[in-house]
Amino acid sequence: MNAPLYSFKEVELKWQNYWAQHKSYEVKAPGEPSYYVLEQFPYPSGRLHMGHVRVYTLGDTIARFQRGFGKTVLHPMGWDSFGLPAENAAIQHGVSPLKWTLENIEAMKKHFMSLGLSYDWSREIITSDVSYYEQEQKIFLDFYKKGLVYRKESWVNWDPEEQTVLANEQVINGCGWRSGVPVERRLLSQWFLKITKYSEALLENLKDLPQWPENVRTMQEKWIGRSQGARIFFSLTSPFAGLSQLEVFSTRPETLFGASFLAIAPNHPLALKLAEADEGLAAFIQECLRQDTSEATLQKAEKKGFKTALMAEHPFDKEWGLPIFVANFVVMDYGTGAVFGCPAHDDRDLEFARLYDLPIRPVIQGPKGEIFCNEKDREAYVGEGVLIHSEFLNGLNIKDAQKVVIKHLEALKKGYGEITYRLRDWGVSRQRYWGCPIPMIHCPHCGVIPVPKEDLPVKLPENVSFEIPGNPLDHDSLWKNITCPQCQGPAERETDTLDTFFESSWYFLRFCSPHASIPFNKKDVQAFMPVDIYVGGVEHAVLHLLYSRFFTMALKECGYLDFEEPFKSLLTQGFVCHETYQDTQGTWLYPEEVKKSKNGYLTLRDDQPVRVGRSEKMSKSHRNVVDPSVILKEYGADTARLFMLSDTPPERNLDWSEAGIEGCWRYMNRLWRLGLRSLERIQMLSHSDSKNEKPLNANDETFLRSMHTTIQSVTKAYELYHFNTAVAQCRTFSNDFTRFVEESQNASLIQTGLQTLLKLLSPIIPHLTSEIWALMEGGEQVIDFIPWPKANPEYLTASTVSLSVQVNGKLRGVLNLPANASEESVKCEALKLPNVRQEFDKGVSLKRVIFVQNRIINLVVS
Repeated sequence: MNAPLYSFKEVELKWQNYWAQHKSYEVKAPGEPSYYVLEQFPYPSGRLHMGHVRVYTLGDTIARFQRGFGKTVLHPMGWDSFGLPAENAAIQHGVSPLKWTLENIEAMKKHFMSLGLSYDWSREIITSDVSYYEQEQKIFLDFYKKGLVYRKESWVNWDPEEQTVLANEQVINGCGWRSGVPVERRLLSQWFLKITKYSEALLENLKDLPQWPENVRTMQEKWIGRSQGARIFFSLTSPFAGLSQLEVFSTRPETLFGASFLAIAPNHPLALKLAEADEGLAAFIQECLRQDTSEATLQKAEKKGFKTALMAEHPFDKEWGLPIFVANFVVMDYGTGAVFGCPAHDDRDLEFARLYDLPIRPVIQGPKGEIFCNEKDREAYVGEGVLIHSEFLNGLNIKDAQKVVIKHLEALKKGYGEITYRLRDWGVSRQRYWGCPIPMIHCPHCGVIPVPKEDLPVKLPENVSFEIPGNPLDHDSLWKNITCPQCQGPAERETDTLDTFFESSWYFLRFCSPHASIPFNKKDVQAFMPVDIYVGGVEHAVLHLLYSRFFTMALKECGYLDFEEPFKSLLTQGFVCHETYQDTQGTWLYPEEVKKSKNGYLTLRDDQPVRVGRSEKMSKSHRNVVDPSVILKEYGADTARLFMLSDTPPERNLDWSEAGIEGCWRYMNRLWRLGLRSLERIQMLSHSDSKNEKPLNANDETFLRSMHTTIQSVTKAYELYHFNTAVAQCRTFSNDFTRFVEESQNASLIQTGLQTLLKLLSPIIPHLTSEIWALMEGGEQVIDFIPWPKANPEYLTASTVSLSVQVNGKLRGVLNLPANASEESVKCEALKLPNVRQEFDKGVSLKRVIFVQNRIINLVVS
């Protein structure tokens, strides 16, 4: 039979329309058992990229697989639609952010539907819609009432391009996470969420998330940064501006006898006070505030300091004076914003001490008697050892010395033991228009007060002007100026809007009851949460995931929830990568601008040589992008989905290749032909067969073993998210099935084999499998809800096995015997082999037998 080429355009459009018209994936109400599949929802940029295709294909495959087990699968989709790109587009193109956002959502939704993604669109969320951010404002006010929201003047990360504040987590290598420009430090009044209240819980609960990737848990652990040490009070030799002592936090209090200086952060209150009368210090502080304060940069940056006129006393010796510096490597965001330097046992302190010719006193001796030697190329000693040159600490190991020194500090009232965290409270104020208005009011008489809940929502004004730089809400007097709800006097709305991570920190809860007049119904949330599998990029390991965990804990404290962790299992997919291309001038080229030749690659426009670079994450800057819409148009959604899952495990980077997508397209057509041929054979054999079923022959038995083994291995692969393994097993089985279709006379078994193959592949390629299933069964139905095949244990054990026969460890033959044959029977058969008989003909005798059932028998002779 010459089957026609698979007409994917007609088939895919047919089934996408069918699923939409029949609302196939809508979940009307929670059911038992339930399963919640969620992919991180996208920003509506208007265009689909290959990263989208990969992450949403992964989630969709899991959702379709789980439906086969009779589960009520919640698989929703929405749009993280507040943010600066919409505002920037409004400024550049003269359109409102709302119009730009809604148009992009419409475009991307069509793209998503063309991929055949099985979403419950009745639960669609748009975070910039007032129906969503009204509920968010209620949550904010509940947090405020619980003391989890506060306002203070603070040093913040200021993005000069985006003209807004960024949280610490949004500063990547000293630059804004979206703009890419260096951030500055500014002192502003900001709204904060008290995430530090949950530092220990956020850290401890990581132990209860075994289904999270280890690297993600490690990243969060490091970001939370639990440190155990001591707060130490250094008395100033002369009080300054009412200050008599400087508080220092240190994780190495046992090295106090090696101290040679104190250093404070450039924005420490003491430094700022000193700078009022010192122009040189003021200039140095300004220089420091322009520098990146990330750990990576501080480690690499040249250590600089400004020596002040102040001195401090050593806590154990009043005669021991320590100079106080303002240093560029100390930050206010950790500890107290002040440190003591022990150069012999800290590389950063050592570099600083050498630069400013400060004393270097070794106080720890290594296990082999090694002591730090102040040679120019020597590093600080940071290993284990015992204390030396440290009076009452001498001879103690580091751990014991820490305990003893803290007791002495406490006895002298010079300090105490303390646990601190790297994690800082989350600054959520953003000086932009396109975000959720913070529901607070500034009254000159009543102070800062919350908007009454009955006055919610605080809606964004629609017609704002972007002509004046800065936040348009500051310049909109009609919106900004209001009457105080308490004193009825003139007041002003808060013009800052919320960080867009606020929206994404609870959206997974709103999906459970998206149309409720409250943030969410507790009953619905209890039915679906926590999310069973959350799919998204590892780049959100700290930002989004940490905030979401905090939100869940805070909502529990406010009485919304009965649990603390939102995501049971986490799947972090790798990037989609492609080779990079440059012409002779170094200009980046798109893949479609390049052609292959005998000697490499040439430009399409003028046949000039092309330099091929390594495979990197697809990006506009390197132009190594492939447009998904082109792939969907040429090959179809199923082929694109198959390619995304068939080559590489999800957590690894995927290299895009034309050969790979072509190979998947060929396999799609092969499956189409196999399906049609199977149906033809079934019809033909059904007419010729009598009504009585034929007994199974050896060929049938072999095929059944192949089929049930495949069911078992593919099911396991899906459960472990090893989709590339599942595809490989299905391809192997399709080879076996192709032969069986032509050889078998058993119509019923051919039909069972086809049903099995279609169902096993349906989560990945739902359109083609649905079409063949409909042709087979004579009617349209949603293949997802057809029960997943079960492996029959009877066919999972091979009827025969191959055993290696050895004599004194050397291979002498192979036996094909019934599975689980006994040692005695295997030995009898082994002794019949010609190569084994030759050994015994030499007069040797059998000393012992080493036997591993179904694998090997070794005859030991002498």
